[in-house]
Amino acid sequence: MNYAPSPRLKKAAFGLTVAMTALMAGGAWAEKVTLKSSDGTVNLEGDLVSFSDDNYIIRTDLGDLRIAANRVFCEGPGCPAVETAAYDVKLAGSDTIGEGLMPLMMGGFGTYLNAEARIENTANQGEFTATFVGEEGFGDTLGTYLVSATRSGDAFAGLLDGTSQIGMSARRITPDEARALKAAGAGNMIDPNQERILAIDSLVVIVNNENDVSELSASDLAKIYSGEAKNWSEFGGLDLPISIVTRAEDSGTFALFMDGLFGGQAPAVPEGAVSVADNDAAAAYVNDNPGAIAYVGYAFQRGQKPLTIISECGIPTTPDPFSVKTEEYALYRRLYLYNRGDLSNELAKQFLDFTTSEESSNVIKQAGFIDLGIELRDNSIDNDRAQQLLFTGGSKFEAEVAKEFIELMKAADRLSTTFRFRTGSSQLDPRGQLDLARLVDYVAAMPQGATVTFVGFSDDVGEFEPNRGLSKNRAESIADALKGAGGDKVAHVTINATGFGEIAPAACNTGDLGRSINRRVETWITLP
Repeated sequence: MNYAPSPRLKKAAFGLTVAMTALMAGGAWAEKVTLKSSDGTVNLEGDLVSFSDDNYIIRTDLGDLRIAANRVFCEGPGCPAVETAAYDVKLAGSDTIGEGLMPLMMGGFGTYLNAEARIENTANQGEFTATFVGEEGFGDTLGTYLVSATRSGDAFAGLLDGTSQIGMSARRITPDEARALKAAGAGNMIDPNQERILAIDSLVVIVNNENDVSELSASDLAKIYSGEAKNWSEFGGLDLPISIVTRAEDSGTFALFMDGLFGGQAPAVPEGAVSVADNDAAAAYVNDNPGAIAYVGYAFQRGQKPLTIISECGIPTTPDPFSVKTEEYALYRRLYLYNRGDLSNELAKQFLDFTTSEESSNVIKQAGFIDLGIELRDNSIDNDRAQQLLFTGGSKFEAEVAKEFIELMKAADRLSTTFRFRTGSSQLDPRGQLDLARLVDYVAAMPQGATVTFVGFSDDVGEFEPNRGLSKNRAESIADALKGAGGDKVAHVTINATGFGEIAPAACNTGDLGRSINRRVETWITLP
């Protein structure tokens, strides 16, 4: 992914040294090179004449041009080998995090430290340094951080060989990677002190604003991306050919979208589909082509129309921050930071503390990603799930439970904090442990007389009444966890728990993913 760097990126090179072994007699390289910038403002080809004073000089049809090394990265066999100066902390891994989020995170970290953040490109693609100078730039240097954005797998390779202190990953660590690190003395890589969920990134399906279609069923979307559907008129839109935009088949974004849409049975990419390099290119193509459809990260919608996706069992989900935070919108991924258990670098620890602080939430939102901060949404009798319950069938007993659910809904609002469990388990997942700590602070600030109700749900595997009992047990376990973690801080609030079993599903119960979404405990509040 090529992500335009933050405006904070300065225009001075940082301590670059060039290996001179590539110099030919007379100080020139004979081979062609290409100089490119991440923001697209520079894209030049020519013969590299020399590299000195952190500047490339290349010979082109326009003459000899001088380009500052910090503005570009060099491609081609004639490029000099570039090394970076010393740094205190290195972050390596996912380009989604490194290029899309870290420039602003480093700026926010500077504010957190009451320091000036001097952020500068290196001559290497996807790499920058952040130097922090205390007392808003008038004090001593506090530390220098190098961010190297490549791919998620490099996060774990760097932690394994000790070349980096923090790994950035747009996927969770695999069991093989975790075992290899544990064998190397790195500890339990899924311990909350070593695995941090930084933010959430969802994939949004976008179309041109001239397109009349605003929603598609999951099966309709599958027809489009399998090549079966050819024209928007098949879905109530204009008589306009569908132009499919996709990503390279070895990209994580492609895998996430295809797995979410087709499971493990993704078809071949349709003939004529346009494959683009990154999110920006996908959004730009949709902007220029009225019949285009693409999938992009949440931060890259660029004003195009996002589509509501209707599941196979009729449940609509919209890619808004609330639905993504509750993880009820299926096309999402967690963005992680990892560190070894034997991490002793205090500067790295300081940055990791910042990334899970409340101060980081605004930075994450500013970067266009979805933070883990708690959001409130009004419960309404007019919302989709209430309407489904009002007109659903089922036994007389189930109808009574649905009525009880609706009455409680009328009196409360919902928080985005939603806890999930494995099949038959009441143990929180890592995201749940993090959310519980945030919820303690949120509830502590609520007024006297407020009520927090944990509302449990289950999948539909098994009989209704045992499922309802299991859902209530899970809700009670979260209530007990909040009381234990909050202590006196939450003593002024009434904390209740109830369960409704398999009613009001957030996803279809037809597969493992949908069932896992439905095994949840929601957090509802009633204010005095």
